[in-house]
Amino acid sequence: MTRLTFAQLGVEIHPDRSSLGSAAAARAAAVLRAALADQNSARLIVASAPSQTELIAHLAAAPLIDWSRVTLFHMDEYVGLPADHPASFRAWQWRHLLSKIKPAAFHGIQGDHPDPAAESDRYAQLLRAAPIDLVCLGIGENGHIAFNDPPVADFHDPLYVKRVALDEACRLQQVHDGCFANLAAVPREAITLTCPALFAGAALVCAVPGPRKAAAVRATLLGPLAPSCPASLLRQHPNAVLYLDRASAAHLLASV
Repeated sequence: MTRLTFAQLGVEIHPDRSSLGSAAAARAAAVLRAALADQNSARLIVASAPSQTELIAHLAAAPLIDWSRVTLFHMDEYVGLPADHPASFRAWQWRHLLSKIKPAAFHGIQGDHPDPAAESDRYAQLLRAAPIDLVCLGIGENGHIAFNDPPVADFHDPLYVKRVALDEACRLQQVHDGCFANLAAVPREAITLTCPALFAGAALVCAVPGPRKAAAVRATLLGPLAPSCPASLLRQHPNAVLYLDRASAAHLLASV
């Protein structure tokens, strides 16, 4: 395992996807245990994507976490997709996490709500009700975090949750990930937590495996701090760690 630092951001490079997920989950579990030791409850935001499968599996199995005191949020949902659609992120959370633990509550984003603006406001109020202790996130092929794609990302967004159009690179990733059969099947809009909502988390654990993420990882760490690569903002968080495998770090290792 290799450790590097970029501005305030710690980076760990692990041999493979499995060891990356285990290490990221160990840190996430430690953050949750510390929060629960200090207070009556903890609040956690988790991503919903194939890249997060190993992290979530290890976290769900981690010992000594009193999930009955943990409130869960997720970070995005497709506009128009019902909760029982197999590609919805609420369904992903159920398959990978909620079927294995019993949290105090899970607040799902209702992407099929008839008024996405009202749903965004509702979810923002839930997020703002108390501090977020931990955010577990990934980075998209286009450098997005949640569904803050480069065309819509705003590092100083006044909103916590908003409706966004998904750019083509983002939608193609959903096909690459096997979530949809083709580009035409991928929804064009989503409700997402914004950059400020994600970065309000006291701790960030970012898991990014696989060769398709290598260019985005390099831009995140070595490119300009700009919405052209939304994940570059990770370099400014005071308590974030980025977990890579050798495939996702390939362009980085060639540059340092």
